[in-house]
Amino acid sequence: MRAASYAFSLVLCLTQAPGLAGATDFSDPDWPCIQRKVENLSASLMWPEPIEPMALAPAAKELVEVVSLRRVTLEEAEAHVRAFIAKNAPLDGQSLGNIFLAVFDKIADTRQRLIAGIARYSRSQIALSSRIDGSRVEMAKLTREKNPDFDRIDKLEEQVDWDERIYRERAQALTYVCETPVLLEKRLYAIAQILLKQMPD
Repeated sequence: MRAASYAFSLVLCLTQAPGLAGATDFSDPDWPCIQRKVENLSASLMWPEPIEPMALAPAAKELVEVVSLRRVTLEEAEAHVRAFIAKNAPLDGQSLGNIFLAVFDKIADTRQRLIAGIARYSRSQIALSSRIDGSRVEMAKLTREKNPDFDRIDKLEEQVDWDERIYRERAQALTYVCETPVLLEKRLYAIAQILLKQMPD
């Protein structure tokens, strides 16, 4: 439970910071996830029809905001879409396509910021690991001295224990966070399918 809570907090931190299935992307040393790193998604792969960009009405913008939220389940998102269609019918394919495009832009932007945050987080883990290694080297050197500084050794040992605990907790949380870009991609595809079901014949 603690790891899940820590992971949720980490997701919030990463998505607020400025700015996927497959094997680990060894070409990027800053990418710590098992999932392959895919930075950019393509709207055209999820929406089969050409979209001519157009301004959305206020009600459509509100729909975009609602269905883009991860806390809104896909079932709830579909209910919102159906209610919007019923209230604003008839809608053509271009209108539905632009609603999807707006959802795509919002979720893809959040996803990109999250990916950038994961890379920064990975670099902080690498730095922490280096500090742990450095402390262990210093401890070993001190213990070999003729008159060891036991106060310093004790202090280093406490620091190593603390750093290792933080490292393990972060690593455990990262396994949850690494799934988020994939979940966002799946959500985008699912929302596209929900909207496509409403396309006029």
